[in-house]
Amino acid sequence: MPSTVVETKGLSKIFRRDSFEVTALEDVNLTVLQGEFVCLMGPSGSGKTTLLNIIAGIDRPTQGQLRVLGEDVASMSEDRLAAWRNVHVGFVFQTFNLIPVLTAFENVELPLLLTKLSSQARKEHVMAALKLVGLEDRIHHFPRQLSGGQEQRVAIARAIVTDPTLLMADEPTGDLDAHSAEEILDILSRLNRDFSKTIILVTHDPRAARHATVTRHLEKGQLLPLGQ
Repeated sequence: MPSTVVETKGLSKIFRRDSFEVTALEDVNLTVLQGEFVCLMGPSGSGKTTLLNIIAGIDRPTQGQLRVLGEDVASMSEDRLAAWRNVHVGFVFQTFNLIPVLTAFENVELPLLLTKLSSQARKEHVMAALKLVGLEDRIHHFPRQLSGGQEQRVAIARAIVTDPTLLMADEPTGDLDAHSAEEILDILSRLNRDFSKTIILVTHDPRAARHATVTRHLEKGQLLPLGQ
């Protein structure tokens, strides 16, 4: 029986701007099991990214319960949360977020600089991650020397180099052409299938949903029942 990686109960998020309140999430109950590839779909403004950020510990809920790997993430201090994220969460953004003055190797190595690994061990981890995404021959290239698809593959390598328990991807194919997008989705599928990575993917692209094992839909901050 797969273990529960993510569990939310009655999760809500309200953003307050001056005297206005915007409800981004309302009473969300979600369970993600170990080894699932979950696709969160919905139109812009439906709360997909807000939910992803809360699960990843980047944002905090206004109310409700959130447990990730059995821990109450929402109640952690900022310092503990940062350390927890570095161990357990890999994050892939739509805009790659690579550092322009660093090579592909150096960008992927960044999360490992927060660990106690030796220089040689870091190198082995980085090369393994870059090989997994098919870029072991681009280690000395800077982001400006790579295509958009290659930049996103570097970003995926950076996200998995620490071997995180949970891989989060926010519209990872949003800035890519159809061919590059399919390559990225194939890599995520392989990480899920061959390495049993638990993945939560936010997208509005139906093609991306075909790669997932579970698809859930959000509308106006509410998670629709399975099958809708």
